[in-house]
Amino acid sequence: VTSEYVPSFAVEETEPKKLWDQCVVKISPKCALDIIVQDFGNGVVSIPCCQELVKEGKSVTIPLSNIFADRPTLIANETKYLQKRDELWAQCVSVSKSI
Repeated sequence: VTSEYVPSFAVEETEPKKLWDQCVVKISPKCALDIIVQDFGNGVVSIPCCQELVKEGKSVTIPLSNIFADRPTLIANETKYLQKRDELWAQCVSVSKSI
């Protein structure tokens, strides 16, 4: 079950699309979507997704967040979204260490 908020824009066939494809190869599409929903909405990333994320490294969250953070409709809150991304990373590292 996903959050009621899902970014309502498509990933275009450009550099962001390439970054998206590279991330989705490393983690499941569901986890990628969960990460985006948590960064940009009120979603929650599951423990298994946190484990996937930590296993693949921070190089996954940065492109996922950057794909959307610099969209014209979101750029005004880019700092907030990037902070949420960093908080998610710290949360996932903590969760993964405790398991």
